Amino acid sequence: MKFLAPLALLTFASFMTTPLLAADEASQLTGCAAKRQAISTQIEQAKAHGNGAQQAGLEKALSEVTANCTDASLKKERENKVLDAKHEVSRRQADLDKAMKKGDADKINKRKDKLAESRKELQEAVEELDQ
Repeated sequence: MKFLAPLALLTFASFMTTPLLAADEASQLTGCAAKRQAISTQIEQAKAHGNGAQQAGLEKALSEVTANCTDASLKKERENKVLDAKHEVSRRQADLDKAMKKGDADKINKRKDKLAESRKELQEAVEELDQ
């Protein structure tokens, strides 16, 4: 009986670490492979929760990613996202400068908040590009 307890514990521990190893392996994927893996994970979650409509939509998305996604196109898409975010930051900075010239404290604070939000989006786009 004493022998079974450690064996059961070892078996349980090995089952619990398997998803962690799979998650570590998935985090090493980049580009289209990472995108496909993320969608596959969502499909498994939809299956587990019995959400057929979501599963069907995700399977369609997976087939489109498989058919159309290339690492070059994905990089170009991410570069465009960074460029758009830079333009947005520039526009928000101009809005803030205009509000500061007028001296309206309420508008200045709103423009500062919008600029901070745009800078955050730019940072996220840059990080996504680096993946």
